[in-house]
Amino acid sequence: MNSHLIIRQEETKDHKAVFNLVKEAFAAMEHSDHKEQYLVERLRNSDAFIPELSLVAEIDGQIAGYILLTRLAVKDGIRQFLSLALAPVAVHPAFQNKGIGRSLIEHAHHIADNLGYSSVILLGHADYYPRFGYVPTVQYGIKLPFDVPDENCMVKVLNPDTFGDTKGIVEYPGAFFE
Repeated sequence: MNSHLIIRQEETKDHKAVFNLVKEAFAAMEHSDHKEQYLVERLRNSDAFIPELSLVAEIDGQIAGYILLTRLAVKDGIRQFLSLALAPVAVHPAFQNKGIGRSLIEHAHHIADNLGYSSVILLGHADYYPRFGYVPTVQYGIKLPFDVPDENCMVKVLNPDTFGDTKGIVEYPGAFFE
């Protein structure tokens, strides 16, 4: 049997499957509160939600992965820079280590760039995300509003021209803290 990967925008009918997938994907994660599925629900209902950046990976009609990028701001005094938060990216355990996460991330980057966003910020594994061009945010003078190791706070510059001199403190949407 030949499996085909399709990445598409999430639809309302996918919400239950995405909830379960995210829950299962993070169940065994050491650095997780195991509530990422609820974060997805809150972000979907927030002003930070961008439908085009809520994506599912489907294999033979089954949802195997999910990624969500939402709006956030980086503030430096009175200046504010628009960016995106990548949270979460999840692949069902049965489909992990098959390139689905990579495909979701690369596809989301492409759409985000086409929508005019200049960067994506995340809190994640220092050994995984650099392969997609992520570097520590401290290299750009960007800090998160809470204490976490510098190597886990990363940014991917999608468009250097529009990214410019973005720096400051990340302001996450309220849905991240509810």
